[in-house]
Amino acid sequence: MSATNPYDEDISDEEPAMLGEDEARDELAGGIGYLFDPTPDDSPVLPESYQTQPAERIERKGIDAISTLDGHTDSINALTFTLPSGAALLSGGRDGALRDLGPSTPSNPLSPWTLLTSATEVDEINWLSASPSSDHPNTFALGAADGSVWVYTVDTSAPAADSLTIIQTYFAHTTPCTAGAWSSDGSVLATVSEEGSLYVWAPFSDTSSQAIVSLTAPDARRRHRTTGSYAAVRGAGGAIKIVGLPKPGAAPAKGKKAGGPGGATQAGVILADLRAQSDSVESLTFAAPPSTVMAAGSVDGSIVLFDAARRFAVKRHIREAHAEDSVVQVAFMSRDPKILI
Repeated sequence: MSATNPYDEDISDEEPAMLGEDEARDELAGGIGYLFDPTPDDSPVLPESYQTQPAERIERKGIDAISTLDGHTDSINALTFTLPSGAALLSGGRDGALRDLGPSTPSNPLSPWTLLTSATEVDEINWLSASPSSDHPNTFALGAADGSVWVYTVDTSAPAADSLTIIQTYFAHTTPCTAGAWSSDGSVLATVSEEGSLYVWAPFSDTSSQAIVSLTAPDARRRHRTTGSYAAVRGAGGAIKIVGLPKPGAAPAKGKKAGGPGGATQAGVILADLRAQSDSVESLTFAAPPSTVMAAGSVDGSIVLFDAARRFAVKRHIREAHAEDSVVQVAFMSRDPKILI
């Protein structure tokens, strides 16, 4: 045993084991995604017990991918279809690449999707969010690890190389921008970051180059949801803050003292400071109108329903929704806002 080797092991000068061809390909593959058609196949109305041979088991057919989304050299962090019709699919990765894909036959969305163009403006993309604005279709935003926010539009009628156009860029966040969400009409975009800042932008207004709300709070630093009049920001320790949003064209607002008691003057004002759960809130969602319910899922395994029409009073607290497991995602069914998934 060598004096420099305190373990009873053989040390040799042999070359380290090399990866096989398949293993090396996997190591270098980077981020890969898949595009599926989730439409279910036609199936019998009657259950299996009514089959001629009910004991016979038929293997369920797997779903074949329409396309494989490759080309990223690192993990894919975000995917989103543009609105209103999903004309383009955007992917953003840890490699900083933004890839714009579309169906090879535009009239057939089930045809293979191919790369239209790509752009790399940042080192890492954290999120992508499509705008629901009917006046600005196929517009989306992204947030980056350097804190920057970029708003693009996709022109599906332009040559592929020119299909991506930058609408606005914002550099207010000083740490990674962790999430962004559009208002229900797509007129304003709210973004948050790790350092605790919340900014609200109106990319299509006369004040498009500056934040119309600027707010910093130690626990308002995670993801959030927006409606037409306020944003809900989730944070550590079960904290949720409801922040008033301005109307497009309103004067910029900064901090708690920027607003008044109601109407458009509530911009930037913390309307409610909620703390119904004992651990970090991992997911927020609003039910579709006319419902006024907001649901929050927490690391403590609980789900809380708040009523926005009653100053966000707790409507119901499901304390052991997932027993000892964290609730990482909640969503209302679009066809029936009374059903929560």
